[in-house]
Amino acid sequence: MKQFDSIWIVWLILVCIWNFGWPEVPPIADVVVASGLSILAYQYKNHKK
Repeated sequence: MKQFDSIWIVWLILVCIWNFGWPEVPPIADVVVASGLSILAYQYKNHKK
């Protein structure tokens, strides 16, 4: 569970960087990027097991 928490924190930081770094993008882009980062974090978590 500790590993998931650190992965989740990295995911949250990346989503925040995206949202504040590119505020002019449409909301659908926010959803796509957050979903993509979530999938990558999930795959990374499963790969580390």
